[in-house]
Amino acid sequence: MPKSETPKSKRLMELMMAVNRKRRFKVQELADEFGVSKRTILRDLQELSELGVPLYSEVGPHGGYQVVRERVPPPIAFTEVEAAAMFFAAHALRHYSSLPFESESVSALRKFYLHMPGDVRNRIDSMKNRLDFIAPTRREDAPYLAIVLEAAVEQKVLVIEYDSDNKGVSDRPIQPVLLYANQGYWYCLAYCFLRQGYRLFRCDRIRSAVCDTSGIKALELGDIHLTWREEEEPVKDPLRLRAYLSRKGVQRCEAEIWLSLQLNADGSGFIDKVVSRAHLSFYAEFFIGLGDEVILEEPEELREAIRKRLAELLSRYQGKQ
Repeated sequence: MPKSETPKSKRLMELMMAVNRKRRFKVQELADEFGVSKRTILRDLQELSELGVPLYSEVGPHGGYQVVRERVPPPIAFTEVEAAAMFFAAHALRHYSSLPFESESVSALRKFYLHMPGDVRNRIDSMKNRLDFIAPTRREDAPYLAIVLEAAVEQKVLVIEYDSDNKGVSDRPIQPVLLYANQGYWYCLAYCFLRQGYRLFRCDRIRSAVCDTSGIKALELGDIHLTWREEEEPVKDPLRLRAYLSRKGVQRCEAEIWLSLQLNADGSGFIDKVVSRAHLSFYAEFFIGLGDEVILEEPEELREAIRKRLAELLSRYQGKQ
């Protein structure tokens, strides 16, 4: 017994979800599922095609229909406030010179904006002059973000050319784990098969990225996520770093997830972690930038590196007046 016929608008929405789910189907199959004639289903499929659902027809005894390219989600009703929230969530990304889905985000934002009622667009236009999400604008592009993100999701091994500050450009076989943006830069945590450990890469320093063809076996890294902290990975030549931060120091460091910052009830905080001796110069520059907002307790090697760096800076300003 076919089920009673549903209203056309509801049927079209359910049909869109059905073809997205099936990806490949026959007209009679859908006619039976929705309790309508094949002619009705053919008209509905034509309407879906006109709405932008990418359908492809195959002729012959084994033919039918299939959805090509990407799935198209069904229409979703937003309230005015929800629409504004979705618009500005995407609008805030414009400060980044590179995105892992750059052209798609621009296209989605344009569609979202153009299909809003006129009064909602006017309200958003007004809000654009009064609301923003600031991130530093960087000149460096990161053209391989999409490839790196796909490798992280699919747990694939890539071979990248990486431009390091200290060692120049080198080939690195890596397995990306996660990406995050901070202060206008994109970072990738990855397992480096060359160094046999996790490393953090700045994505704008990746000069090329291709899938590995040498046969390196991908690791099972699906349980590592954005709460990862670098002290979970054994550190070579380790030093214990302990420092205390004022409330203002905490505010300046909250975005630095590599710090493993711990907070006190009064808004101040502290750092207690193991770091590599090889990174002392980096930490010295970082803590100098915090000025009076940090008290470094240990290691003494880092305190000495800070004193040496400050002496170098001071010597630049002790010449003739």
